[in-house]
Amino acid sequence: MAVQGEEAKRYITAEELRNHNAASDLWISIQGKVYDVTSWVKDHPGGDLPLLSLAGQDATDAFVAYHPASAWAHLGRFFVGHLADYRVSAASSDYRRLVAEFSKSGLFDQKGLVAPLTICSILLLLVAAVSGVLLSEGALVHALCGGMMGFLWIQSGWIGHDSGHYRIVGHPRLNRLAQIVAGNCLAGVSIAWWKRNHNAHHIACNSLDFDPDLQHMPFFAVSSKLFASMKSYFYERKMNFDAVARFLVSYQHWTFYPVMCFARINLFAQSILLLLSAKKVHNRWQEIVGVAVFWIWYPLLVSCLPNWGERVTFVVISFAVTGIQHVQFCLNHFSSSVYVGPPQGNNWFEKQTMGTLDISCSPWMDWFHGGLQFQVAHHLFPRLPRCHLRKVSPFVRELCKKHKLPYNIASFWEANAMTIRTLRAAALRARDFANPVPKNLVWEAVNTHG
Repeated sequence: MAVQGEEAKRYITAEELRNHNAASDLWISIQGKVYDVTSWVKDHPGGDLPLLSLAGQDATDAFVAYHPASAWAHLGRFFVGHLADYRVSAASSDYRRLVAEFSKSGLFDQKGLVAPLTICSILLLLVAAVSGVLLSEGALVHALCGGMMGFLWIQSGWIGHDSGHYRIVGHPRLNRLAQIVAGNCLAGVSIAWWKRNHNAHHIACNSLDFDPDLQHMPFFAVSSKLFASMKSYFYERKMNFDAVARFLVSYQHWTFYPVMCFARINLFAQSILLLLSAKKVHNRWQEIVGVAVFWIWYPLLVSCLPNWGERVTFVVISFAVTGIQHVQFCLNHFSSSVYVGPPQGNNWFEKQTMGTLDISCSPWMDWFHGGLQFQVAHHLFPRLPRCHLRKVSPFVRELCKKHKLPYNIASFWEANAMTIRTLRAAALRARDFANPVPKNLVWEAVNTHG
């Protein structure tokens, strides 16, 4: 219950704050002040999911991570009081100090040449792929063009990823244009879907029931905890571990790479489902038109190939090549620590470090990884342009060392092996569940229901 301070200030306890944790009554705490953001949920540029995930608790670290200094000026209209028992952990205090230092040095505003160079590479790949299809009659050339199309989609993915976190160009309208062209028009993936999915992932990194990047039933389960058929708070449905899921998960360490070759199909489907849903989508018609453009030009380009054999080859190769990026997305999190439940504001920094894996590589390979190789730094400083991630990574490592937090890093090949081992471990557990003769009824009941 709220109490009155000596200076007529309203003080709100953590217990009272926790009671305001629904979309119809949503409070959060930032830097010791409590804000009623119920009316803001539907208009929040980052979507409703980040606010809903952190409702009723301190959200300072997440707010600092995702908002520039100018955002603080908008909080006043939502202010309702001060948090009576506000405390800051040593790790969070150092983290916020580091954010302030990076901001003061101008790192968040220095974009570098990564985005212009990536856009140029996309245009070159597009021209080369289209020219090869239209001007050459060689089957091998057409197959190579399919590969170039896959690399084009990978680079467009990096542009979509970066532009969703910060402005890759100065003007917001140009940034929006880059998003729609690179994502919707050229790759067939709705940037609105991507931002909704990706923001939920960042806020609830490696939560089995809140992070959509770990919710791939019936094909994959990174933990046997998913065998309890828990609810996905992102998809708003139960993730059933039924007979089909049990069978597929039992062999997931063998099917992982083949499925990744065609994972782009899921992005197409999820984009369309969101755009046709009743959920609020900012600039819905821009999104729909952009996706429609892709479904006009890409099938038309494929139809220009001389026969069905080359058409199927072109599509399969383009999908398989871009599957490399889908594998990269998985490497950073599949083998890392997972948990059940919503993210907690009081250990948000710790959860980000525990749930991510860096990929060690030489600087000349940075183009290949698109910034994902510095996943820990990216999760802690998502607004930081990727050209600075290698520079700040040592600071992150020292911060983790100081507070005895994990800083996980592996080579690309080691990360693949770790991912397969994680999938294999869960697969063996799934096979054990599928055994029609349980080891004993108590063991079966405990492992099936919790």
